[in-house]
Amino acid sequence: MSRIENPVLNNAIYTLKQAYKKSNSHIWLAAIEYLSKSSSRRPAVNIGKVSRLTKEGDLVLVPGKILGGGTISHEVTVGAYSFSEKAYWKIQKAGGNAMPLSKFIKKFPNGKGVILIGG
Repeated sequence: MSRIENPVLNNAIYTLKQAYKKSNSHIWLAAIEYLSKSSSRRPAVNIGKVSRLTKEGDLVLVPGKILGGGTISHEVTVGAYSFSEKAYWKIQKAGGNAMPLSKFIKKFPNGKGVILIGG
């Protein structure tokens, strides 16, 4: 693995490693693997895919970027490395919550009930 020089990405990976050490939840380990890849290999997920794969009240982790393609009609809590403006707006409009990885991990440190959506 090459050295990652992006401080925001390094912080996200560090936070995930700490969460994994505390909870021993393998979802955090899977997210670390995704984030350790080059930016072109990290998942970019449309909001429509999140809508299809989830139901009301689900917790969703995307170790990449959420894009604004598609629609979402139910409330979900989404944690992601980054969001497009449109995706962030659509999640909020549906009554959901969009938050950065660090905040998501602090709110749900054990990873229980979290759905990982990648690529």
